[in-house]
Amino acid sequence: MLYQILILTDQPNDASTLEAALRKARDGPYAIEWLRQLSAGLDRIAQGGIDAILVDMTLEDSVGIATFDRLLEAAPRTPILTLSAQEEEPLATEAVLRGAQGYLSKGYFGSSLVPQSLHTTIQRKALEESLYKEKARAEIALNSIGDAVICTDTCGNVEFLNPAAEQITGWTRHDAHGRAIAEVFQIINGVTREPERNTVELVVRKDEVMGLPPHTLLVRRDGSEVAIEDSAAPIHDWHGAVTGAVIVFHDVSAAQAMTEKMAHMAHHDFLTGLPNRVVLNDRIRQAITLAERKGTQLAVLFLDLDDFKAINDSLGHAVGDALLQSVTQRLIACVRRSDTISRQGGDEFVILVTEEKQEDAAGSIAENIFEALNAPHLIEGRELYVTTSIGISVYPADGQTPEALIMNADTAMYHAKEQGRNNYQFFSPDMNSRALERQLMESGLRRALEKHQFVLHYQPILHLHTGAITGAEALVRWHDGERGLVLPDQFIPIAEACGVIVPLGRWILREACSQAKRWQDSSGIPLSIAVNISALEFRQKRFVDSVRNVLVDTELTPSLLQLEMTESILMRDAEASFAILRELKALGVRLAIDDFGTGYSSLSYLNHFPIDILKIDRSFLSDITPSPDGGIIVSAVIAMANSLKKRVIAEGVEHQAQVDFLRQRKCDDAQGYLFSPPLSAEHFEKMLEHGLSPSF
Repeated sequence: MLYQILILTDQPNDASTLEAALRKARDGPYAIEWLRQLSAGLDRIAQGGIDAILVDMTLEDSVGIATFDRLLEAAPRTPILTLSAQEEEPLATEAVLRGAQGYLSKGYFGSSLVPQSLHTTIQRKALEESLYKEKARAEIALNSIGDAVICTDTCGNVEFLNPAAEQITGWTRHDAHGRAIAEVFQIINGVTREPERNTVELVVRKDEVMGLPPHTLLVRRDGSEVAIEDSAAPIHDWHGAVTGAVIVFHDVSAAQAMTEKMAHMAHHDFLTGLPNRVVLNDRIRQAITLAERKGTQLAVLFLDLDDFKAINDSLGHAVGDALLQSVTQRLIACVRRSDTISRQGGDEFVILVTEEKQEDAAGSIAENIFEALNAPHLIEGRELYVTTSIGISVYPADGQTPEALIMNADTAMYHAKEQGRNNYQFFSPDMNSRALERQLMESGLRRALEKHQFVLHYQPILHLHTGAITGAEALVRWHDGERGLVLPDQFIPIAEACGVIVPLGRWILREACSQAKRWQDSSGIPLSIAVNISALEFRQKRFVDSVRNVLVDTELTPSLLQLEMTESILMRDAEASFAILRELKALGVRLAIDDFGTGYSSLSYLNHFPIDILKIDRSFLSDITPSPDGGIIVSAVIAMANSLKKRVIAEGVEHQAQVDFLRQRKCDDAQGYLFSPPLSAEHFEKMLEHGLSPSF
């Protein structure tokens, strides 16, 4: 390698001697440049490529230590040797103290030691630069990595912290330097809360790599805690002796939190945070073991929200999810901390009631649940109403395993739905046969739709003051090949529970409108046709469109169609109900509240809804007696309806006394077996031909 040497001196003899010595050197080769002035030398240095500088500090344009200072400023990484006479050695020594690599004494410039010394100086400087680069790279790496690094001496005093260590511990490098590692790196056991022995002491003593025990927490400078994982290793010198230790650690709080979250999600419902079936089954097993030992009972309550699917389908899953979360909070408030609530999926919940000595404790909880759910749920500015049906099984009478208890509680819940919903039923063995019958009926209903086994019967509606038939209510019947004629009370609840009610309802609406149009065309009498609408139908997103399409397809005059809904359907979400009713009203159809007075009665909403007709439930007609208090509710309903300009229809009229009472109270219309039972379309048409003359 050719080394470029710059000689700065105004002594030609010195320059010649140095050049001759360097050209003969075996450590070369050297390329020599000689300049007399500092200014010229600075210009040359600025051009680059100089490997070493030999300078006499007495030049034509610069004298003394200032000469060296300016060279060092211009070439801080280039080796500089001063050329000094014996009397100038103090000046040469000062230059060394300021950064010179050494000095050459005048009178010895021709020695063979001069090129050797120069070669050594250049090599040493190159090595220093290489070491500096390595150190810089190492420090950059330590400062850049995400792991925290702390270095100590053999006594355990801190010598170095990288930025990550500063951030995690809360100590700056300056404040931590020289402090005991136990002060800067204070660790405790996260489970026992006891101090952990610092790993540095063990590493230095045992001279081996060691890791922290599990659940280690670092107490930061401000007293806060952070979960960490680390390893510590000894630091050795050239001879292999331990000179300290290095600790590498990192914050695992996020990882631990994620692990805990994943573990929680594996055992809990993502929406409500309630335990899932795996946890529930395990807790039931534990409760069974405890009940056996203590001679107590336990109960399992299976809950299913009534008509939740209608809300979910019509208002969207976001509203449905929020409603489920609201229900969850109310259920939690109804049970003890020792009990377990689990979401089974959808709108089904299971509650484990432990260590009960009496069966009625489960019934009391069920009553509390009904009361808690009775108040409206405020979801996204809407008041939503929801009820629940509950089945209860009791250990040991109703099952010896979690699976049996849950299955039997589920069976009892379906029985509660069959009893009218919003009630609870205890399991009994005969329910299993009814559950099987229910399953058979579900499959039978689906086949009935495919095989067109449903028919409509029509019960006439009469004007009480003229006796004229003003319309008919369409009532569905099922002609089953094995069961014969099945009445709606037997299959409608099951059709609603399994979703068959929606396609069945579409068929009923279309068939009823078609029949009304045929009667109108054949008789010329514009009879109204009343069709009952279920909650699931009413909440279908395209329900109004389906009604519009039926009217268009059948060409029935819209005002002849009377859609009947119960109060509970409308009040489940009053705001959404109002919007739907308004769209239906815009079609020209008439709207009726069926079974008025048996649901969520609210006069303010009654006046708010665009309702045309109130139908008095048959249960109130039984109160009509000769006594002074007889029929008070019926009288009040008729009076209220008249004041609100609503038409009134009384259902279930069976006695002449009821007719007289209703007529005196100015009730508009009535229907019931006193006039006619529901008739097939053919018999109804014959009745229209011959007329119907009830006795008044």
